[in-house]
Amino acid sequence: MKTMVISLGGSLIVPEKFDLKFLHKFKKCLGKYARKWKFVITCGGGVIARKYISALKYEGKSDYELSLAGIRATRMNALFMMQFFGKAANKSLPRDMEEVKHELSKSKVVICGALRYAPDSTSDSTAARLAHHLNTEFINMTNVKGLYSENPATHKDAKFIPHESWSAFEKRALAIPHTPGQHFVLDQQAAVIIRQNKIKTYIIGKDLKNLEKILAGKKFIGTLIAD
Repeated sequence: MKTMVISLGGSLIVPEKFDLKFLHKFKKCLGKYARKWKFVITCGGGVIARKYISALKYEGKSDYELSLAGIRATRMNALFMMQFFGKAANKSLPRDMEEVKHELSKSKVVICGALRYAPDSTSDSTAARLAHHLNTEFINMTNVKGLYSENPATHKDAKFIPHESWSAFEKRALAIPHTPGQHFVLDQQAAVIIRQNKIKTYIIGKDLKNLEKILAGKKFIGTLIAD
């Protein structure tokens, strides 16, 4: 049985207005492929993390303290998702990679947040490290359909990029300074990890048809990062 690591953006877990319809469809989608796949879901912090980080930044807290606030938000979102999945998922929250691996031996869906503090990282790099540790591919689900030349929310002329090499994506990511709670589709450390370890990586939006197509080995709408 194969394993897939999915980084689930916090904006999809807890947007400004809850989208339970999406979460039910996400759970159903993973259940549909449970005979062939096991899943590790790394939860992002999303709007909750950004609000905590913004408040603490206003108070003059260090980047380290801002990152810890973000980590706690990812773990809170993970605990919520564990409750949402119920019996289908792990019962205890993993805090390191070996705990994830142990839970994976018992459950077909293992949910976690950030595992530990690392400078200039988000839950994306946690997912990338897990994909390397477990020798899997990596799906990043976010609130845009894939990689763009610029932020499509602020640049109407941003061009969609369906495929990019590991090295080109790493160069693109490293050109952007890291900030706690950043919005880029995949963090800088994740870009380095997937390039170093040649991890096939998919970036897709919330349309779950594309998740199903990836799991079924079919053509999808999104971005593939690979040579």
